[in-house]
Amino acid sequence: GGGPLAASPDPELPKESDVGTERELGANRRQLLATLRALEVASVPQQPPSLPGSDSEEEEEVVGTKKKRTKKGLFAGASSEVEEKRKKKRHKQGPPSSDSKEEEVERKKCHKGVLLGSDLAEEEKKKRKCQKQIPSNLAQPLDSVDQTDSKAWNSSATSDLTKPTCETPSSNPPHTLSRKQWRNRQKNKRRQKNKFRPSQPPEQAPAPASAEEAEVPSAPSPDSHGARAEALRARMAQRLDGARFRYLNEQLYSGPSSAAQRLFQEDPEAFLLYHRGFQNQVKKWPLQPVDRIARDLRQRPASLVVADFGCGDCRLASSIRNRVHCFDLASLDPRVTVCDMAQVPLEDESIDVAVFCLSLMGTNIRDFLEEANRVLKPGGLLKVAEVSSRFEDVRTFLGAVTKLGFKVISKDLTNSHFFLFDFEKTGPPRVGPKTQLSGLKLQPCLYKRR
Repeated sequence: GGGPLAASPDPELPKESDVGTERELGANRRQLLATLRALEVASVPQQPPSLPGSDSEEEEEVVGTKKKRTKKGLFAGASSEVEEKRKKKRHKQGPPSSDSKEEEVERKKCHKGVLLGSDLAEEEKKKRKCQKQIPSNLAQPLDSVDQTDSKAWNSSATSDLTKPTCETPSSNPPHTLSRKQWRNRQKNKRRQKNKFRPSQPPEQAPAPASAEEAEVPSAPSPDSHGARAEALRARMAQRLDGARFRYLNEQLYSGPSSAAQRLFQEDPEAFLLYHRGFQNQVKKWPLQPVDRIARDLRQRPASLVVADFGCGDCRLASSIRNRVHCFDLASLDPRVTVCDMAQVPLEDESIDVAVFCLSLMGTNIRDFLEEANRVLKPGGLLKVAEVSSRFEDVRTFLGAVTKLGFKVISKDLTNSHFFLFDFEKTGPPRVGPKTQLSGLKLQPCLYKRR
């Protein structure tokens, strides 16, 4: 039964068993691709929400994109291997039939549907994430992005163009700022602008007319002329008073007390001027010697009678309770007795205390001390206070005073401006009137022009 016209089987047509196995393989491939896509979707790491604009978030995003790319490469490699195996099998089996072609078309459609579904799911997730990270009122792009970040972003964008991304104002990756960071940035910008801006006065510049008026000096009023003239007169009067004080002071130290008495009798105003200048000098001292003497006398009985030689304004008499006889060359107080201190109107041995406070002036100091010896009672107290610069040798001065009938009780040389001495009357002078006592010659206290 095998004639030449008998029908022989076509070797190129596939058998029914082969078609069934191919269908099973297609279904297995589709199932494998679906599981791979499901694994890919499940393998995407769920990142916890972080602060917008932080550097750590940018680094995590870059690492996530790299992981996705590697996983896609693995999936693509796996799918390519499957495709190669399928091609080899087809080559062995021969050209597919029409039914196999239809199955291939259906398989491709299913594959595209799976891809589209997974891509849509990823797009929705990314949109939600971007909406959480970028508030509508705070999302602003950074002014400058690091070159490394921009390169990584550009490479990821070129490699995966089909991947959906959140819409941003610029092509750079999204960088967000918190409210505090945005305020600080605006503040720094303002500082940079004001740093090189020339400083302007708070008030506006005056008009040109006012500037011209300011350049022209205003005419001085008669009141200002009068005040200026009055100040000039006062200054000149002060200088004149200082010059007259220095002149009177030099006359008092360079002549005897009788000549000084005549000077003040002829010009009563001169004594007032001298006393005023003297008080201005003493005010500069840390302590006035008359206050020290008054403190010592207050510790003694108030029944003692005191004679103040050169009393001035009677400050000692006003400071103690004792009876005080005040003597001076001119009177500044009703209690003052005007006389030459070498001849006071007191009886012999009538007082208990004799005081010379900065009053051993003139060239006849010996006459003053002998007069004090005359009016003091035996055992009476002599108190002397003088400027420290007048003494060349304190011992010679004390020795000369003892020859006039006194003995030293105490001395205080601690003060920088004046010295204090206390003497007790022992009797009449032990030397004759013609005996020279060189220790009683003190230096004149002259004031320099300042």
